[in-house]
Amino acid sequence: MSDPPALPKPRPVLEGLTGEYYGFCARGELRFQRCDDCGRWRHPPRVLCARCGSPRWTWTRSTGRGRVFTWTVVHQAMHPAFASEVPYAVLVVEMDEGVRLAANLRGAAPDELCLDWPVEVEFEVRDGTLTVPTFRPVR
Repeated sequence: MSDPPALPKPRPVLEGLTGEYYGFCARGELRFQRCDDCGRWRHPPRVLCARCGSPRWTWTRSTGRGRVFTWTVVHQAMHPAFASEVPYAVLVVEMDEGVRLAANLRGAAPDELCLDWPVEVEFEVRDGTLTVPTFRPVR
């Protein structure tokens, strides 16, 4: 008897600003919006700057580096498509640019995590149309 087919993981809707963000990820580039008027970086993507209200911004490439701000270790999958991966760590990374990004940990066990641990982005191709950022420790 064969295993049942794997369930697809939930996905973001690849439209508008979200679609643009994931389009850069598909090219292996982590980019965030940066306000053209006050210079503030922002994530998640949105139309107006939270600091100055400007609608003028540019997608600007990130260094791809940051530090672990916080994390949680998932021991019980909240969606059946993730059941085979438990336990896994979901990080909040404070990027060099100051924005925070939630993503999965790769290349280390969840019990190795510590605050302020330096990490760098790598990209995980989930299917032909979705590439997501994940983070690996800088060793």
